[in-house]
Amino acid sequence: MSTFQAPKGTYDLTPPRSAKFLAVREAISAPLRNSGYGYIETPGFEDVNLFARGVGESTDIVSKEMYAFETKGGDKLALRPEGTASVLRAALEANLHKAGNLPVKLWYSGSYYRYERPQAGRYRHFSQVGAEAIGTEDPALDAELIILADQAYRSLGLTQFRILLNSLGDKECRPVYREALQGFLRDLDLDEETRRRIEINPLRVLDDKRADVQKQLVGAPMLRDYLCDACKAYHEEVRGLLTAAGVVYEDDEKLVRGLDYYTRTTFEFVHDGLGSQSAVGGGGRYDGLSEMIGGPALPSVGWALGVDRTVLALEAEGVELPIPAATSVYAVPLGEEARRVLFGLVTQLRREGVATDFAFGGRGLKGAMKSANRSGARFTLVAGERDLAEGNVQLKDMESGDQEAVALADVTKVIRSRLA
Repeated sequence: MSTFQAPKGTYDLTPPRSAKFLAVREAISAPLRNSGYGYIETPGFEDVNLFARGVGESTDIVSKEMYAFETKGGDKLALRPEGTASVLRAALEANLHKAGNLPVKLWYSGSYYRYERPQAGRYRHFSQVGAEAIGTEDPALDAELIILADQAYRSLGLTQFRILLNSLGDKECRPVYREALQGFLRDLDLDEETRRRIEINPLRVLDDKRADVQKQLVGAPMLRDYLCDACKAYHEEVRGLLTAAGVVYEDDEKLVRGLDYYTRTTFEFVHDGLGSQSAVGGGGRYDGLSEMIGGPALPSVGWALGVDRTVLALEAEGVELPIPAATSVYAVPLGEEARRVLFGLVTQLRREGVATDFAFGGRGLKGAMKSANRSGARFTLVAGERDLAEGNVQLKDMESGDQEAVALADVTKVIRSRLA
């Protein structure tokens, strides 16, 4: 047994379970790739100030959970705790917004890092697939992203998730609400840390999960009563487009998300089968983020869906993904000459696109056939000296048990026809 283990709060992905994670990433990204979103990849670490400015210094993510460090050269960096700020930074640096085709539509997949208390469904290293539409203010764009996430989850077979929807207003109406909310919160019996949050970002207090805090929030001013006419109209159009598309959602007036950059539309995907850590993904509009990190005004919207959380949701619903076997054909040589010939056939089959494996290590027939069974291969190729002398190999159907001699020259053609 190794003396080293994965760091606390992290996990390794190993076969066969890793195939489920790959299938989830593929399913989430498929609707995006079909809707004009191009792939982007950013470094695993960034200038610490990118997140301090963009995500918000008052957020738990930046103040408590971010892995920040100083390099030998004196650069202050942080492992990325989320994807949006990095993607927007990369888009600005590459001048994608100047190419004349707005919105810039991007999708990404990667690992993110937060120093949190490890618990079921919450890790210090986690995987997400995200999407961002940069440079356009349009309620249809907000609706599109929610619809694509809904489509992705349904394509996986999930049915027990809910979509929570809210509007956070904009720079015109939110300050008025902020002041009213602060006045209400200051009169509550709250701890010192929460009182500091009232002055920095009072909306985050609404997101406090503690029962004693939620009890005191009954009667708190609601943002819907303070939305300006423009924000009300925008939100109603998003709601109408979702309804017309047949996407079911729930209005949640306390939904604020955990990042400072959100404006107007905000949404969250939750799955009640996951207990207290019910969120599987979420996002919203962030019209001022570009300016926060030194770019031009670029109204934008996006989301990130947790791959690990989605896998847990699938398991909670008992959904089994139709993951094909990694190997279609398994070759078993008996003797050195057969080893050389079958290895050549394996190479040829792989070049023809057939997933093929080989009994390495010179094992006997019994051990090699056990490996063939474990591989999940549909067919096994077996050859010994007599077979080769006759110009044949034995092709065994692992489902039916039927076995037949096939001419060496016809092996690839026969296997491809059987698999088709």
